[in-house]
Amino acid sequence: LSSPSSLTSLAPAPAQPKSSKSPTTLHNDFSTPTPPPSTPLLDTINDPSDLNGLTIPQLKQLSNELRWDVIRSVSKTGGHLGSSLGVIEMTVALHHVFDAPEDKIIWDVSHQCYPHKILTGRRSGMPTLRQLGGISGFCKMKESPYDAMGAGHSSTSISAAQGYSIAKQMLNKPRNNCIAVIGDGAITGGMAYEAMNSAGYLKNRMIVILNDNGQVSLPTGTPSAGGTGAASSLSATTSQILVSKPFQDFREVAKGLSGLFPENIQEFNKKIDEYARGIVSGGTLFEELGFYYVGPLDGHDLDNFVPILEKLRDSPSNKPVLLHVKTIKGKGYAPAEAASDKMHGVAKFDVATGVQFKGKKGPPSLTSIFANELVDVATEDRTVVGITAAMPGGTGMDIFGRRFPKRTFDVGIAEQHAVTMASAMAAEGLKPFVCIYSTFMQRGYDQVVHDVAIQNLPVRMILDRAGLVGNDGPTHHGAYDLSYLGCIPNLIIMAPSDEIELKNMIRTAHGIDESPSVVRYPRGTGYGVEKLKTLFGYDLPEGIPSEGTAVEVGKGRIVRTSSRSNAQRKDKVAILSFGTRLHESLLAANDLEEVDSDISVTVADARFMKPLDIDLVRSLASSHSAIITVEENSRGGFGDAVLHFLSLDGLLDAGDLRFRPMNLPDAYFEAGPQYEQYENAGLNAKHIKGTVMKLMGKTAVPQLA
Repeated sequence: LSSPSSLTSLAPAPAQPKSSKSPTTLHNDFSTPTPPPSTPLLDTINDPSDLNGLTIPQLKQLSNELRWDVIRSVSKTGGHLGSSLGVIEMTVALHHVFDAPEDKIIWDVSHQCYPHKILTGRRSGMPTLRQLGGISGFCKMKESPYDAMGAGHSSTSISAAQGYSIAKQMLNKPRNNCIAVIGDGAITGGMAYEAMNSAGYLKNRMIVILNDNGQVSLPTGTPSAGGTGAASSLSATTSQILVSKPFQDFREVAKGLSGLFPENIQEFNKKIDEYARGIVSGGTLFEELGFYYVGPLDGHDLDNFVPILEKLRDSPSNKPVLLHVKTIKGKGYAPAEAASDKMHGVAKFDVATGVQFKGKKGPPSLTSIFANELVDVATEDRTVVGITAAMPGGTGMDIFGRRFPKRTFDVGIAEQHAVTMASAMAAEGLKPFVCIYSTFMQRGYDQVVHDVAIQNLPVRMILDRAGLVGNDGPTHHGAYDLSYLGCIPNLIIMAPSDEIELKNMIRTAHGIDESPSVVRYPRGTGYGVEKLKTLFGYDLPEGIPSEGTAVEVGKGRIVRTSSRSNAQRKDKVAILSFGTRLHESLLAANDLEEVDSDISVTVADARFMKPLDIDLVRSLASSHSAIITVEENSRGGFGDAVLHFLSLDGLLDAGDLRFRPMNLPDAYFEAGPQYEQYENAGLNAKHIKGTVMKLMGKTAVPQLA
């Protein structure tokens, strides 16, 4: 297999006698499987080497047992279900054919890695999946040598596979098999094409498996300017054309005839076959990047999949190969196959029905509050548009898209593109709201600086999932946005403390036409009317207002003043909160004044980090002997901005003002409940109380030896 043309033999088996089954239909052997009463074959698998001697029928049995083991496990913990079910046969085939961990199998994003974890010795840990102290929901290098590369964000696997391939070649390793498994969603990310361009140019031996399940966005099907299909021209093309009947017939006939001709005619026919694959399928795109394209294959058909992988494994060719595999997300579990999001991410659920246990209904999510407020704003202003990067469900753009499909733009996993596209929209007079998770905006950072901020274009950036996010762990925490955005000139940065403030800030951002703006808010729900009244001090005779009211840019507010009006400055402390730690700050303040009769506590909501309300900070500094800032961000964020101002303004020079920033520690927080993560971070009410007590000299500070 030293030349591209010789790889034509890797195509699916020759045509079988005609049947009524359409060639576009994937294998349905496991569409409605019977849950196995036991897992005798899976019980013998302690690591991938135990798959080596299994026959194809045994691999099929193992796949069925593995599928239901995943279903049962995730039903008890919650997690990423649909993506894992779609790669059951692929995972079994890869670990049967290749010798991991020496052979590198790299899962892009890796939310589909549960079957991989079970086959690589972590089955007993599945009850702790995504729990505090348990195994990760993604691949994690320090967790297992079989996790060749940690992941959580998309489009990185091909680069990693190329790096491994180069290293193996340069170190003269006897075997060089590096496999990247990437979905049709992740391959919309520009980094994937950068890697393919490089691998083809450098001719690095590697296999890229394109897992094509038609689920580019979460969920795919959200109404948008591109319709309701997958947010990817490539995905649409491969889905509709690659498995079309004329294409299948042409290839089968070509393969059947080629053996009847002399060698030079066979070579000519192979060239025709390669050309036809490019014309019909779009395979030319990958081949022009230097890859040999093979496919499409049925990813659930082990009879064909296994021998093709074996051929690729044993090939001496150094040409990178793209193996196009069609799969069904949620395969084999009827509730998942029927769901709009294919049960991509689920809570605990009932296996028999697929019904998820989400607890009693509480206040609406902050995401839905944002989305509905934006719908109201867009109803009044036809220039408002919404942009998301393959996350309409997570960002609320599915709600906006159902109301304004032609004003909703899902660009796929392409945050860089989303930001720059929005900058030009703003330059031409639209009001774009770019809705991206805080952690994913890291991928569009240069565009925020180069295409938005330097040109001072009024792009509204809505950062969902700011702060610690819970069970998805360190790859998904929005822990850095205040640090990486706070240093950029021209940006206005605000963070709501509650659902009313979120509505107000969406209105505020809408009205900012002179500069770019950022609204960041966490994963979670609102507090509800009663808590807003009793703890936050709102006067809400008619409940939460139906629409927000814009606030003055750069102006914070005093939320709580002490009843101890005669307190001296030396006994007065101010807690200056930015974002939703205001809730914990108020709890701490109330508790402090209950347990100490001298301390007087003021609580302020900064609202804005840029521009900082310097009048508020000066007022707090002059009337209090101590200031504590609280935020859901790493070092270099809001607290540092306040400290920087206090220093430059000379407010610390007299030595009579004490200051403490409370932010996320310089560490990664593993998966677990949000509250427990903030407990470990030292940012809950008791920690704020403790910091005040130490700062005011009420508690002895341990002395280092």
